[in-house]
Amino acid sequence: MAAELFALTQEALVGMDVELVDVERAPGGLLRVTIDRPDGVRIEDCERVSKHLSRVYEVENIDYLRLEVGSPGVDRPLKRPEDFLRFAGERVEIKLRQAVDNRKVFTGVLRAPQEEAAGSTAYGLEFETQNGELQVLDFTFDDVERAKLDPILDFKGKKR
Repeated sequence: MAAELFALTQEALVGMDVELVDVERAPGGLLRVTIDRPDGVRIEDCERVSKHLSRVYEVENIDYLRLEVGSPGVDRPLKRPEDFLRFAGERVEIKLRQAVDNRKVFTGVLRAPQEEAAGSTAYGLEFETQNGELQVLDFTFDDVERAKLDPILDFKGKKR
């Protein structure tokens, strides 16, 4: 059902100049839709998408009590391989499904992917070890349990 709702929502947003990041059912009948745009989400985007989806969900008999449309924020989740391509060069945090050197969570700079012989895409994460050395962790999309942007913010809330 969740995959069908995501697909329906994604189809409904075609041509609206926004990217669907996530659709989540939350307690109390809340349906939370997260959208993004390359130059950032404005309140007008949320309002326009909310009005449009309200009509679509009514026609499709999607059951919810309240619809919330918002931006993913500065710690945007990376959920699809396309997200890893788009945010190459950015600081991210990843949690792996299997530990590497007794560790599952890594934070560093996402490297552009390299095609492997088997057709899968290998990504790299450049991170600093505890003793200050730079290392690169190679992984595939399937190795990742969850991932998100992890920008360093200064005291004024701006990305550095």
